[in-house]
Amino acid sequence: AGSARAMQMALRKAGIAPQDVHYINAHGTGTPANDRLETLAIKRVFGEHAHRLAVSSTKSMLGHMQGAAGAVEAIICALALRDGVIPPTINYTTPDPACDLDYVPNTARHEPIAVALSNSIGLGGHNSCLVLRRYRN
Repeated sequence: AGSARAMQMALRKAGIAPQDVHYINAHGTGTPANDRLETLAIKRVFGEHAHRLAVSSTKSMLGHMQGAAGAVEAIICALALRDGVIPPTINYTTPDPACDLDYVPNTARHEPIAVALSNSIGLGGHNSCLVLRRYRN
């Protein structure tokens, strides 16, 4: 529930409608319980749009950098917006039926992104979400 609230608050404060989001850099630790809960939170916030989102975990490539993870993943989102490249979730071979979103398996995707979210979910309910939007003239 905390991660859903973090996403809802971030979207509301940014003035972004859920259906305007294209990409989520999930907290995505690769642990069954955490990934299932984050999937449920995304579905709760985005409803049917959740299945149209690109969602990936860059931790699959970088590992969990603990305190640096949120900052690095926000930078990755900014680069995804700038370059129109959605990073993949690598080593994604056996999908969990409870995690049924588009996790951008194994190969980066080249497509324009206008709005991205970066989730950071901590132990004990310390959750944050950043909303990034591509610069418009």
